[in-house]
Amino acid sequence: MPSPTHYKYAATKNLSLVLAPFSGGQGKGGVEDGPEYLLEHGIEKHLKSLGWSTTISDPLKDDDLAAQKSDLSDVSGKCKRPKMVGQATKKIYAAVKEAAHKGDIPVTLGGDHSIAMGTIAGTLDKHPDACVLWIDAHGDINTPSTSDSGNIHGMPVSFLMGMEPEACPPDLKWVPNCIAANKIAYIGLRDVDAEEKKILKDHNISAFSMYHVDKYGISKVVEMALDKINPNRDCPIHLSYDVDAIDPLYVPATGTPVRGGLTLREGLFIAEEVAETGLLCALDVVEVNPALAAHDVHVLDTVSAGVSIAKCALGETLL
Repeated sequence: MPSPTHYKYAATKNLSLVLAPFSGGQGKGGVEDGPEYLLEHGIEKHLKSLGWSTTISDPLKDDDLAAQKSDLSDVSGKCKRPKMVGQATKKIYAAVKEAAHKGDIPVTLGGDHSIAMGTIAGTLDKHPDACVLWIDAHGDINTPSTSDSGNIHGMPVSFLMGMEPEACPPDLKWVPNCIAANKIAYIGLRDVDAEEKKILKDHNISAFSMYHVDKYGISKVVEMALDKINPNRDCPIHLSYDVDAIDPLYVPATGTPVRGGLTLREGLFIAEEVAETGLLCALDVVEVNPALAAHDVHVLDTVSAGVSIAKCALGETLL
Protein backbone atom coordinates (compact mmCIF):
# COMPACT_ATOMS: atom_id res chain seq x y z
CA MET A 1 0.00 0.00 0.00
CA PRO A 2 1.52 3.38 -0.98
CA SER A 3 2.33 5.57 2.02
CA PRO A 4 3.37 9.24 2.19
CA THR A 5 7.02 8.13 1.91
CA HIS A 6 6.18 6.58 -1.48
CA TYR A 7 5.37 9.99 -2.99
CA LYS A 8 8.49 11.53 -4.54
CA TYR A 9 7.09 15.08 -4.59
CA ALA A 10 5.77 15.18 -1.02
CA ALA A 11 8.84 16.40 0.83
CA THR A 12 6.82 17.41 3.90
CA LYS A 13 4.49 14.37 3.80
CA ASN A 14 1.78 16.97 4.21
CA LEU A 15 -1.31 17.62 2.12
CA SER A 16 -2.47 21.19 1.68
CA LEU A 17 -6.24 21.01 1.24
CA VAL A 18 -6.97 24.07 -0.90
CA LEU A 19 -10.65 24.98 -0.71
CA ALA A 20 -12.09 26.39 -3.92
CA PRO A 21 -15.83 26.94 -3.32
CA PHE A 22 -16.25 28.54 -6.70
CA SER A 23 -19.05 28.45 -9.28
CA GLY A 24 -18.22 31.46 -11.46
CA GLY A 25 -16.94 29.40 -14.37
CA GLN A 26 -20.49 28.31 -15.20
CA GLY A 27 -24.05 29.38 -14.50
CA LYS A 28 -25.43 26.74 -12.15
CA GLY A 29 -25.40 27.21 -8.40
CA GLY A 30 -24.39 24.62 -5.83
CA VAL A 31 -20.95 23.56 -7.02
CA GLU A 32 -19.51 26.12 -4.63
CA ASP A 33 -20.71 23.83 -1.82
CA GLY A 34 -18.58 20.92 -3.02
CA PRO A 35 -15.61 21.54 -0.68
CA GLU A 36 -17.84 21.85 2.38
CA TYR A 37 -19.59 18.56 1.61
CA LEU A 38 -16.30 16.78 0.95
CA LEU A 39 -15.00 17.98 4.32
CA GLU A 40 -18.23 17.03 6.09
CA HIS A 41 -17.97 13.54 4.63
CA GLY A 42 -14.57 13.09 6.18
CA ILE A 43 -12.08 13.60 3.39
CA GLU A 44 -9.49 15.06 5.77
CA LYS A 45 -9.97 12.28 8.33
CA HIS A 46 -9.63 9.61 5.65
CA LEU A 47 -6.44 11.13 4.27
CA LYS A 48 -4.95 11.36 7.75
CA SER A 49 -5.76 7.67 8.25
CA LEU A 50 -3.48 6.96 5.26
CA GLY A 51 -0.57 8.54 7.13
CA TRP A 52 -0.70 12.10 5.81
CA SER A 53 -0.62 15.25 7.84
CA THR A 54 -2.94 17.98 6.57
CA THR A 55 -3.39 21.72 6.57
CA ILE A 56 -6.27 23.69 5.12
CA SER A 57 -5.91 26.73 2.88
CA ASP A 58 -8.98 28.85 2.11
CA PRO A 59 -7.84 31.49 -0.41
CA LEU A 60 -11.36 32.70 -1.30
CA LYS A 61 -12.68 33.05 2.25
CA ASP A 62 -12.83 36.85 2.15
CA ASP A 63 -14.52 37.10 -1.27
CA ASP A 64 -18.20 37.87 -1.72
CA LEU A 65 -18.59 35.35 -4.51
CA ALA A 66 -22.39 35.53 -4.63
CA ALA A 67 -22.28 39.27 -5.30
CA GLN A 68 -19.59 38.84 -7.92
CA LYS A 69 -21.57 36.17 -9.72
CA SER A 70 -24.64 38.39 -9.91
CA ASP A 71 -22.68 41.18 -11.64
CA LEU A 72 -24.17 41.09 -15.14
CA SER A 73 -21.57 43.56 -16.43
CA ASP A 74 -18.76 41.05 -15.92
CA VAL A 75 -18.51 40.00 -19.57
CA SER A 76 -15.69 40.14 -22.13
CA GLY A 77 -16.63 39.10 -25.64
CA LYS A 78 -18.29 35.73 -25.24
CA CYS A 79 -16.65 35.07 -21.87
CA LYS A 80 -18.95 35.24 -18.87
CA ARG A 81 -17.62 36.48 -15.52
CA PRO A 82 -13.96 36.74 -16.61
CA LYS A 83 -13.15 39.23 -13.85
CA MET A 84 -14.60 36.96 -11.18
CA VAL A 85 -12.86 33.91 -12.62
CA GLY A 86 -9.58 35.74 -13.09
CA GLN A 87 -9.45 37.09 -9.55
CA ALA A 88 -10.44 33.81 -7.91
CA THR A 89 -8.14 31.60 -9.94
CA LYS A 90 -5.23 33.92 -9.28
CA LYS A 91 -5.78 33.48 -5.53
CA ILE A 92 -6.05 29.71 -5.97
CA TYR A 93 -2.84 29.83 -8.00
CA ALA A 94 -1.05 31.60 -5.15
CA ALA A 95 -2.26 29.05 -2.61
CA VAL A 96 -1.27 26.04 -4.73
CA LYS A 97 2.08 27.58 -5.61
CA GLU A 98 2.84 28.25 -1.94
CA ALA A 99 1.92 24.69 -0.98
CA ALA A 100 3.97 23.16 -3.79
CA HIS A 101 7.04 25.23 -2.99
CA LYS A 102 6.76 24.16 0.65
CA GLY A 103 6.94 20.53 -0.43
CA ASP A 104 3.28 19.78 0.24
CA ILE A 105 0.97 18.04 -2.22
CA PRO A 106 -1.85 20.50 -2.96
CA VAL A 107 -5.26 18.81 -3.00
CA THR A 108 -7.73 21.35 -4.37
CA LEU A 109 -11.41 20.77 -3.68
CA GLY A 110 -13.76 22.49 -6.12
CA GLY A 111 -15.73 24.17 -7.33
CA ASP A 112 -16.04 24.12 -11.09
CA HIS A 113 -13.20 23.15 -13.42
CA SER A 114 -12.22 26.73 -14.25
CA ILE A 115 -10.20 26.60 -11.02
CA ALA A 116 -7.67 24.38 -12.82
CA MET A 117 -6.18 27.51 -14.38
CA GLY A 118 -5.01 28.36 -10.88
CA THR A 119 -4.09 24.88 -9.72
CA ILE A 120 -2.12 23.81 -12.78
CA ALA A 121 -0.33 27.15 -13.07
CA GLY A 122 0.60 26.84 -9.39
CA THR A 123 1.92 23.31 -9.89
CA LEU A 124 3.95 24.28 -12.96
CA ASP A 125 5.56 27.17 -11.08
CA LYS A 126 7.19 24.61 -8.80
CA HIS A 127 7.40 21.67 -11.21
CA PRO A 128 7.86 23.03 -14.75
CA ASP A 129 8.37 19.51 -16.07
CA ALA A 130 5.05 18.25 -14.68
CA CYS A 131 2.48 16.58 -16.89
CA VAL A 132 -1.29 16.71 -16.53
CA LEU A 133 -3.82 13.89 -16.58
CA TRP A 134 -7.21 15.52 -17.23
CA ILE A 135 -10.03 13.13 -16.28
CA ASP A 136 -13.30 14.47 -17.65
CA ALA A 137 -16.31 13.82 -19.86
CA HIS A 138 -15.53 17.13 -21.57
CA GLY A 139 -12.50 18.62 -23.29
CA ASP A 140 -12.59 22.00 -21.50
CA ILE A 141 -10.38 23.29 -24.31
CA ASN A 142 -12.77 25.69 -26.03
CA THR A 143 -11.37 29.14 -26.73
CA PRO A 144 -13.26 32.42 -26.38
CA SER A 145 -14.10 32.24 -30.08
CA THR A 146 -15.20 28.58 -30.19
CA SER A 147 -17.30 28.48 -27.02
CA ASP A 148 -21.06 28.45 -27.53
CA SER A 149 -21.94 29.07 -23.88
CA GLY A 150 -19.24 31.53 -22.84
CA ASN A 151 -18.79 29.54 -19.61
CA ILE A 152 -15.11 29.59 -18.69
CA HIS A 153 -15.17 26.15 -17.03
CA GLY A 154 -15.18 24.88 -20.61
CA MET A 155 -12.01 26.84 -21.51
CA PRO A 156 -9.28 26.39 -18.86
CA VAL A 157 -6.97 24.21 -20.96
CA SER A 158 -6.96 26.68 -23.84
CA PHE A 159 -5.90 29.50 -21.51
CA LEU A 160 -3.16 27.34 -19.94
CA MET A 161 -1.89 26.56 -23.45
CA GLY A 162 -1.87 30.21 -24.47
CA MET A 163 -4.39 29.88 -27.29
CA GLU A 164 -5.99 33.02 -28.77
CA PRO A 165 -3.98 35.52 -26.70
CA GLU A 166 -5.63 38.36 -28.59
CA ALA A 167 -9.05 37.25 -27.28
CA CYS A 168 -7.94 36.68 -23.69
CA PRO A 169 -9.97 38.85 -21.28
CA PRO A 170 -7.82 41.33 -19.34
CA ASP A 171 -8.44 39.62 -15.99
CA LEU A 172 -7.21 36.29 -17.33
CA LYS A 173 -4.00 37.61 -18.87
CA TRP A 174 -2.17 36.58 -15.69
CA VAL A 175 -2.64 32.88 -16.64
CA PRO A 176 0.75 31.67 -17.89
CA ASN A 177 1.19 29.71 -21.10
CA CYS A 178 2.58 26.78 -19.17
CA ILE A 179 1.27 23.53 -20.67
CA ALA A 180 2.64 22.09 -23.89
CA ALA A 181 0.46 19.85 -26.03
CA ASN A 182 2.65 16.82 -25.36
CA LYS A 183 2.30 17.21 -21.58
CA ILE A 184 -1.46 16.77 -21.19
CA ALA A 185 -3.62 13.72 -21.76
CA TYR A 186 -7.35 13.24 -21.40
CA ILE A 187 -9.19 10.14 -20.19
CA GLY A 188 -12.95 9.62 -20.18
CA LEU A 189 -14.04 12.00 -22.95
CA ARG A 190 -17.52 11.51 -24.37
CA ASP A 191 -19.01 14.98 -24.91
CA VAL A 192 -16.57 17.00 -27.00
CA ASP A 193 -17.62 19.96 -29.15
CA ALA A 194 -16.77 19.88 -32.86
CA GLU A 195 -14.34 22.79 -32.51
CA GLU A 196 -12.69 21.09 -29.54
CA LYS A 197 -12.16 17.94 -31.61
CA LYS A 198 -10.38 20.08 -34.19
CA ILE A 199 -8.21 21.72 -31.53
CA LEU A 200 -7.25 18.33 -30.09
CA LYS A 201 -6.31 17.01 -33.55
CA ASP A 202 -4.53 20.16 -34.71
CA HIS A 203 -2.36 20.20 -31.57
CA ASN A 204 -1.89 16.41 -31.51
CA ILE A 205 -3.09 16.25 -27.90
CA SER A 206 -3.44 12.78 -26.42
CA ALA A 207 -7.14 12.16 -25.83
CA PHE A 208 -8.72 8.87 -24.80
CA SER A 209 -12.49 8.73 -25.06
CA MET A 210 -14.86 6.13 -23.69
CA TYR A 211 -14.43 4.35 -27.04
CA HIS A 212 -10.79 3.74 -26.13
CA VAL A 213 -11.73 2.59 -22.63
CA ASP A 214 -14.20 0.12 -24.14
CA LYS A 215 -11.73 -1.07 -26.77
CA TYR A 216 -8.56 -1.41 -24.71
CA GLY A 217 -9.69 -1.45 -21.07
CA ILE A 218 -8.93 1.17 -18.48
CA SER A 219 -5.55 -0.29 -17.47
CA LYS A 220 -4.18 -0.07 -21.02
CA VAL A 221 -5.65 3.42 -21.51
CA VAL A 222 -3.90 4.76 -18.40
CA GLU A 223 -0.66 3.16 -19.55
CA MET A 224 -1.02 4.66 -23.04
CA ALA A 225 -1.83 8.11 -21.62
CA LEU A 226 1.24 8.08 -19.39
CA ASP A 227 3.39 6.76 -22.24
CA LYS A 228 2.42 9.85 -24.23
CA ILE A 229 3.04 12.50 -21.58
CA ASN A 230 5.49 10.84 -19.18
CA PRO A 231 7.23 8.10 -21.19
CA ASN A 232 10.13 7.61 -18.81
CA ARG A 233 7.93 7.89 -15.70
CA ASP A 234 10.26 10.55 -14.32
CA CYS A 235 8.06 13.68 -14.31
CA PRO A 236 5.59 14.87 -11.67
CA ILE A 237 1.90 14.20 -12.37
CA HIS A 238 -0.89 16.70 -11.75
CA LEU A 239 -4.18 14.79 -11.67
CA SER A 240 -7.11 17.09 -12.47
CA TYR A 241 -10.25 15.05 -11.87
CA ASP A 242 -13.76 16.14 -12.83
CA VAL A 243 -16.20 13.75 -11.19
CA ASP A 244 -18.43 13.87 -14.29
CA ALA A 245 -15.91 11.54 -15.95
CA ILE A 246 -17.67 8.83 -13.97
CA ASP A 247 -21.08 7.75 -15.25
CA PRO A 248 -24.02 9.60 -13.64
CA LEU A 249 -25.33 6.23 -12.49
CA TYR A 250 -22.62 6.52 -9.81
CA VAL A 251 -22.09 10.29 -9.70
CA PRO A 252 -25.44 11.99 -10.38
CA ALA A 253 -24.90 15.29 -8.53
CA THR A 254 -22.68 17.12 -11.01
CA GLY A 255 -23.31 20.02 -13.35
CA THR A 256 -22.97 18.44 -16.79
CA PRO A 257 -23.63 14.70 -16.47
CA VAL A 258 -23.24 12.56 -19.60
CA ARG A 259 -24.33 8.94 -19.79
CA GLY A 260 -21.91 6.25 -20.89
CA GLY A 261 -19.01 7.18 -18.63
CA LEU A 262 -16.47 5.38 -16.51
CA THR A 263 -17.71 2.90 -13.95
CA LEU A 264 -16.87 3.82 -10.39
CA ARG A 265 -14.18 1.14 -10.29
CA GLU A 266 -12.65 2.36 -13.56
CA GLY A 267 -12.65 5.89 -12.20
CA LEU A 268 -10.93 4.85 -8.99
CA PHE A 269 -8.46 2.65 -10.87
CA ILE A 270 -7.08 5.73 -12.65
CA ALA A 271 -6.33 7.34 -9.29
CA GLU A 272 -4.83 4.08 -7.97
CA GLU A 273 -2.52 3.82 -10.97
CA VAL A 274 -1.30 7.39 -10.50
CA ALA A 275 -0.69 6.64 -6.82
CA GLU A 276 1.31 3.55 -7.77
CA THR A 277 3.77 5.65 -9.77
CA GLY A 278 4.73 7.70 -6.72
CA LEU A 279 4.79 10.75 -9.01
CA LEU A 280 1.62 12.55 -7.93
CA CYS A 281 2.43 16.18 -7.16
CA ALA A 282 -1.06 17.73 -7.12
CA LEU A 283 -4.72 16.69 -7.23
CA ASP A 284 -7.93 18.51 -8.14
CA VAL A 285 -11.37 17.07 -7.34
CA VAL A 286 -13.98 19.26 -9.02
CA GLU A 287 -17.62 19.60 -10.11
CA VAL A 288 -19.28 18.00 -7.07
CA ASN A 289 -22.63 19.82 -6.99
CA PRO A 290 -24.93 18.73 -4.14
CA ALA A 291 -27.65 21.17 -5.24
CA LEU A 292 -28.29 19.16 -8.40
CA ALA A 293 -29.11 15.94 -6.59
CA ALA A 294 -32.63 14.59 -6.88
CA HIS A 295 -32.44 13.25 -3.32
CA ASP A 296 -30.01 12.63 -0.48
CA VAL A 297 -28.73 9.34 -1.89
CA HIS A 298 -27.48 11.18 -4.99
CA VAL A 299 -25.59 13.61 -2.79
CA LEU A 300 -24.05 10.78 -0.79
CA ASP A 301 -23.06 8.83 -3.91
CA THR A 302 -21.40 11.81 -5.55
CA VAL A 303 -19.59 13.14 -2.51
CA SER A 304 -18.45 9.64 -1.56
CA ALA A 305 -17.02 9.20 -5.06
CA GLY A 306 -15.10 12.47 -4.71
CA VAL A 307 -13.69 11.38 -1.35
CA SER A 308 -12.76 7.98 -2.79
CA ILE A 309 -10.91 9.55 -5.73
CA ALA A 310 -8.74 11.47 -3.28
CA LYS A 311 -8.20 8.44 -1.06
CA CYS A 312 -7.13 6.25 -3.99
CA ALA A 313 -4.83 8.92 -5.43
CA LEU A 314 -3.19 9.29 -2.05
CA GLY A 315 -2.56 5.69 -1.16
CA GLU A 316 -5.66 3.67 -0.35
CA THR A 317 -5.64 0.22 -1.92
CA LEU A 318 -8.14 -2.65 -1.90
CA LEU A 319 -5.67 -5.00 -0.15
